[in-house]
Amino acid sequence: MMRGWETGLLINPGPFMPSLPESTPLHLFVADEDPSIRRACCEIARMEGMVAHEADLCARSRELLLARGADAVLVDEKIATGAGCVVLEELRRMRPDLAVVWMTSASTVQLAIEALRFGASDYLVKPFTAEELAVVLRRLARRRNLDTASRGLRERLRAGQGNMLGQSPEMEKVFRILGRVAQSTHPVLILGESGTGKELVARAIHANGPGAGKPFVPVDCGSLAPTLIESELFGHVKGAFTGAHRPSDGLLVAAGSGTVFLDEIAELPLELQAKLLRALQEKEVRPLGGSHAVPIRARVLAATHQDLAGMVEQGKFRRDLYFRLNVVKLTLPALRERKEDIPLLAAHFLERNSREMAREFRLSAETLAFLAEYAWPGNVRELSNAIDRACNLCSGATIEMGEMTTSIRDSWMQARASQEPARDQTGWTATVETLAEMEKRAILTTLDQVHGDKMLAARLLDIGKTTLYRKLKEYGLTS
Repeated sequence: MMRGWETGLLINPGPFMPSLPESTPLHLFVADEDPSIRRACCEIARMEGMVAHEADLCARSRELLLARGADAVLVDEKIATGAGCVVLEELRRMRPDLAVVWMTSASTVQLAIEALRFGASDYLVKPFTAEELAVVLRRLARRRNLDTASRGLRERLRAGQGNMLGQSPEMEKVFRILGRVAQSTHPVLILGESGTGKELVARAIHANGPGAGKPFVPVDCGSLAPTLIESELFGHVKGAFTGAHRPSDGLLVAAGSGTVFLDEIAELPLELQAKLLRALQEKEVRPLGGSHAVPIRARVLAATHQDLAGMVEQGKFRRDLYFRLNVVKLTLPALRERKEDIPLLAAHFLERNSREMAREFRLSAETLAFLAEYAWPGNVRELSNAIDRACNLCSGATIEMGEMTTSIRDSWMQARASQEPARDQTGWTATVETLAEMEKRAILTTLDQVHGDKMLAARLLDIGKTTLYRKLKEYGLTS
């Protein structure tokens, strides 16, 4: 057994906590002036199922770290704050996801702050026990696994899996948060206007979380009478009310370790808010008319299009329940706030209709311009419905403005009219855009909307790829 004063570690021969299972082991490098400390740390890391190497952060060691794909570096502060600091900064630039854990001999809050300020992921105070090191290493492994899972989820969402599409900065932020919260079991409060896809987000969280494969139970809190909601959520015993001929578990129990999605949570009556709060706090429910509590394991996600914080201030929603549900808040952007996603969404809805109806559909340049300019008060749901309707009404392959609903066309025309320049006494506007200028504007706007994807732009504009390249050459925009 190694002695603490020789290694800087206080070795406790007691049993280790079981290590976190991993698909691929974490690669750890240990940098310390004392070879015995390096060996001890590597030994403990290997006992945790990791691949561990000794390092001194010289040029050769740095090349080794990069070549072997280090996930984390356990480094003594004397090395990290000296010449090795430059090496660490270079490694972090080349490997932004590299985790750095400082080993220090001074136990102060200021040191911890300094370590974190220098980019450390964690720190250890010498002499530390094997168990303390093991806990930090497990934390690194768990964080690495979470980051890997989050990146995978973000890529799947970005590719449109789960019917969530978007490349805008606003949607990238949503995907980033989704990638994090999906891995936990904490409540999530999903906010956003009607039609932004709150239930899609809830389903994505469920499908990529620990309860995937278990039931996903949506509950519309605004569509049922209070007595029915209470029975639906919490269950009832036989004879609890007229018509209760048999007992019911309630959805919070029946979901098992799945997910219960409380849509329009703002509509839940105050008296039921108190009962829901107790259920979330105590992890159990008492069925209507019952005398015994029943444990629950389901994850709860909630959503609303209303200003829940404002309702709390007005006394219309319980403050304690708001904070209980608002462990993580995810606000979905309105479609008008991410207009660069409209061509991508439109192409997705067109492809869906083409597949279902066994017909090819395209958008005319005027229709595409309309889609990009319209405010879409009903958000993605309104866009989806508008394209579905247009595809059903369209007699040919190209969807013209005439296939759009009258209310949408009128709203768009009114908005365009309000932006038109004033006419002179002859009735003509001061400036008239030629057909060539209109064509150029439509092409350049479409390319901008689809982030330069020429194939997608040509399909949306209903022109051939060769024609698009020829036009771009005329505009002097070929590269």
